[in-house]
This record gives sequence, C-alpha cells and structure tokens, in this order.
Amino acid sequence: MNTIPDASALSGWRKSSHSNGEGAECVEVADGHPGLVPVRDSKVPQGPALFFPAGGWAAFVAAVKRGEFRV
Repeated sequence: MNTIPDASALSGWRKSSHSNGEGAECVEVADGHPGLVPVRDSKVPQGPALFFPAGGWAAFVAAVKRGEFRV
C-alpha cells in the first residue's frame, strides 16, 4: 500500500454502492489504473489516497461481501 498526498487530479472516481448520499462515511475508488486501486475518503477528495494492489483489493471486497467483517 502506498499513499499520495493529493489524489484529486486522478480521474475515474466512483463512490461505494453502499453510499446513502447523506454525507456519511463513504469511500471512493478510481478505475483505470492497471494493477492498482486508488481509494480515498469521499468527504475529502483533495486529501490523501491509498493505493492497493488490485488483487489485494479484490480479496478485501470479496471478504466484505461474505460478511467476514461484521461486528
């Protein structure tokens, strides 16, 4: 995982499908970056972004969908 201080110049950002549109906690991911998945806080688009290897991000999303992180 790497970070960049300002990810606002990247294109292709999309919000989580679980966003309720009310400004609550939400993440955005950017498409079109081969091998990497940039992730940022949707409330602070000019803030830092984390870059995850695509395989690691896919494994994380699959685990979330299986309910492995429910509290």
